[in-house]
Amino acid sequence: MANSNLTNAKRTKNDEFYTQYHDIEKEITAYVEYNPDVFRGKTVLLPCDDPEWSNFTKFFAQNFERFGLKKLISTSYAENSKIYKSGYQPTIFETNDPQYDQNKTTKYGKIFTLTHDKTGDGKIDVDDLEWHYLAGDGDFKSDEVKKLRDEADIIITNPPFSIFREFLAWVIEADKLLVIIGNMNAITYKEVFPLIKENKVWLGATGNGSDMVFAVPKGAEVDEKDRQKAARLGYVGDYTRLGNSCWFTNLDHGRRHQPLPLMTMEDNLKYSKHKEIKSRKSYDQYENYDAIEVPFTNAIPSDYGGVMGVPISFLDKYSPDQFQILGMCENVDLYSLKTKVYSTGECKKAYLKKFGKKGTYDLNASGVVFREGILVKVYQRVLIKHRNTKWKQH
Repeated sequence: MANSNLTNAKRTKNDEFYTQYHDIEKEITAYVEYNPDVFRGKTVLLPCDDPEWSNFTKFFAQNFERFGLKKLISTSYAENSKIYKSGYQPTIFETNDPQYDQNKTTKYGKIFTLTHDKTGDGKIDVDDLEWHYLAGDGDFKSDEVKKLRDEADIIITNPPFSIFREFLAWVIEADKLLVIIGNMNAITYKEVFPLIKENKVWLGATGNGSDMVFAVPKGAEVDEKDRQKAARLGYVGDYTRLGNSCWFTNLDHGRRHQPLPLMTMEDNLKYSKHKEIKSRKSYDQYENYDAIEVPFTNAIPSDYGGVMGVPISFLDKYSPDQFQILGMCENVDLYSLKTKVYSTGECKKAYLKKFGKKGTYDLNASGVVFREGILVKVYQRVLIKHRNTKWKQH
């Protein structure tokens, strides 16, 4: 998928990541294990997916009968509409087809559909895909692709991270089920976090915040360390690894109903493996929120009844049966949870005290704790509390 709004070719080049079959298989299997009929009778759309070689298209075509799909639709984005050109060559699959058109291949997107046993070999699989050129370039915002969106039950793809907000909104607007890949930092977007808070979208079952390997366009700029890491994982050539990618979905899976095993506050202060927690008298209390600072997910106390600020990576372990999400520590107090807003003068005074020079320390951007006589901002935090509120605040 490409972004028609981008004007920086370098950014686009580094924004196209192609998902590996193994990662798709792991994630989708989790939904099927939780509900074997999750895809039965459904139409699945894989928008702007370069279907000739897409692992998404291949995976769902190969599992069409096992999942009981009604229809599979996969679309591509026209090469001429992409900002970054990667030396495009049409596939043999396309050029050997009677409908191949040299003038259309770079100007128009393509649509692949799978519904029945076209070859007559007694099974429905990738060999039964039918295709034709779209009337337009395949941009997901086009009326043509919107119509396909409205026909579909579930939308699955890996959009460029730079247009993740726009694409997610496009799916949510149509009230569709989704499984899409994004950057873990997207959790903090004002367009995304409310959906997570309201239990309309959550993280997927696998790979969240851990290394995922992606193919990239030939010649794309890749950090050498990431290229080497991909190679050590068995992917040599035009590949990169991303450690902050994750799946976003509104399909249920068993992992999100598994409670997080936790120690009591007293045991954390005695036995936690984190030196920031162990052997302290208590957890830090925020100066600007009525909540305690919990810097590690596995340090969440099991017996604390108040509000806790936890890392965004907590959402990979989040069970809505165990916890309630209240909001986030952020600059704009969208959830009316702040107990203090710092003045410009206070921010400048805090900066001078912490760094020994003039400046402005934006204390309103996150949770603030008082350590060794200095106000200190913590990293972005999600504010949560236990569903079970039988405990009192310590």
